[in-house]
Amino acid sequence: MPMSQPDLEAVLREGFPDATIEIEDLAGDGDHYKARIVSKAFAGLPRVRQHQLVYAALKGKMGGELHALALETSAPA
Repeated sequence: MPMSQPDLEAVLREGFPDATIEIEDLAGDGDHYKARIVSKAFAGLPRVRQHQLVYAALKGKMGGELHALALETSAPA
């Protein structure tokens, strides 16, 4: 069963409570999303490590409930 946009946002907010999060459903199917996450947790980290933190916050949902997630991550300016 696909993950709803509110559920995805809730999981990401749990992992990054300080973050500004924008989620876009790319295909309208609840299975392909794009997320923009701006969090202090990403400060000084390379992009690969930032994305690893996001995948860790998803707690194994990637590849199961969530099929595809395009990520844009950054620290606040």
